[in-house]
Amino acid sequence: MKFIGRINAFAILNILGMCLIFTAVMLLFPTICAFIYDEGDAFALMIASGIALCVGLPAWWIFRGYRVLKVKDGFIIVTLGWILITTVSALPFVIHGAIPSFTDAFFETMSGYTTTGATILNDIEALPRGLLFWRSMTHFIGGMGIIMLIIVVLPLLGIDRLHLYKADAASGQGPESQKFLPRIKDCAKWLWIIYISMTLLGTSLLWIGGMSLFDALCHAFSSFATAGYSTKNASLGHYNSAYFDWVIIILMFLGGVNFILYYNLIKGGHKTLWENTELRSYVFLIFLLCSLIVFLLWNHGVYTSIAEAFRYGTFQVVSIFTTTGLTTADYELWPQDAQGIIFFSLFIGACAGSTASGIKVVQVVILCKYLHAKMNRIIQPLVVFPVRLNGRSVDSDSIDGVLGYFVINIFFVVCGGVVMVLLSGMDFFSAFMSVVATAWNIGPSFGMVGPADNYAHISEAGKWFLSFNMLVGRLDVFAVLVIFSPSFWRG
Repeated sequence: MKFIGRINAFAILNILGMCLIFTAVMLLFPTICAFIYDEGDAFALMIASGIALCVGLPAWWIFRGYRVLKVKDGFIIVTLGWILITTVSALPFVIHGAIPSFTDAFFETMSGYTTTGATILNDIEALPRGLLFWRSMTHFIGGMGIIMLIIVVLPLLGIDRLHLYKADAASGQGPESQKFLPRIKDCAKWLWIIYISMTLLGTSLLWIGGMSLFDALCHAFSSFATAGYSTKNASLGHYNSAYFDWVIIILMFLGGVNFILYYNLIKGGHKTLWENTELRSYVFLIFLLCSLIVFLLWNHGVYTSIAEAFRYGTFQVVSIFTTTGLTTADYELWPQDAQGIIFFSLFIGACAGSTASGIKVVQVVILCKYLHAKMNRIIQPLVVFPVRLNGRSVDSDSIDGVLGYFVINIFFVVCGGVVMVLLSGMDFFSAFMSVVATAWNIGPSFGMVGPADNYAHISEAGKWFLSFNMLVGRLDVFAVLVIFSPSFWRG
């Protein structure tokens, strides 16, 4: 068995080969779509699928005897797997010429897989529908995580799946991230059954409302995966439909809920839902922010009726709060206090165990409870004030993890803003907001990357840096940064 730097290199190559085979198979779906619409993009998709298969199949076959994985192998596979799959998945755009720059194609594809929704396209509707479908499908795949999907089929190869799961669901998940089934294969299957069922339900509702089946499926991919890509230049605002807006609002909200709670609901655990501290906090924060912004929009006369203010205000808060990034209005034209609500929503990213990214509600809850306990200790130093979640005390390791996660996120965003000023020439506010929007996988933000703008104007170096930010954000910082630690390779 071949170990390099205390990692099983051959086993890693075997799994990466499997990732490429999976990508080759997934590329067949947009290829079928391309043949149906016959808009000249089928060849590019077939070539990319062939490249993935020609590279992946030998790697999987040659190293098929190496199947023992360690925890650090899992982190390497997750990070390299996302990069490798993104690289291959960007090829159809370059081969076809729809996005001739590989840098732009890689950025667009990484944005799709990480469910960021940031785009460099100035005319989305000019893309042939096969490529548009692939662009939206990256959201569907990335919403739950590429590695999570692949581990459902790994038992056929006799490969240890636990380390892959730990790496993909690692840092930042809080105490609610534990497996809810004894076997990881069953866990992954249940997650995907729920995920696919909700996506199909969303597609049906949009189709019934009058959206074409193609657009309905693409927007369902984007909304329940809390992603952000639309098939229209004006995003969901293109339709100007209250029905579509409310269907998408519900899908985005549900996509931001911990999937473990859906499983508990299916198994009859109705009472545990409202006992969940994070869910209660999630509902409360959404309700509070939506109420505030609706009042502000109505009070300033931005919309002529309370119903319109409710519709547009709620959509933007839920979209940003869940890190989805779909838009129905240019919120930078709203009054400053209403923009402040949107700005605040950028910094919290729905529930742990959901398809959303960013700093999770459970982490904010733990931090607030920890600070409250600290203040009480100042007043009553001899009294112990435990931090409780769901009626149970949170151990010190989990609290330390949350504190560390907050610190590294703020540090990463602030330093990233400085780097972006140097790489892109943007003003500091726009550079800072571009890092916030990509590191927390939100998509639109403020300044030069606001809802009416895109990322096309950013330099190539800036796009590569933001692509790295998207990957780090999707894997919750630690899962990527840990492989740069010298101790990771020594241990």
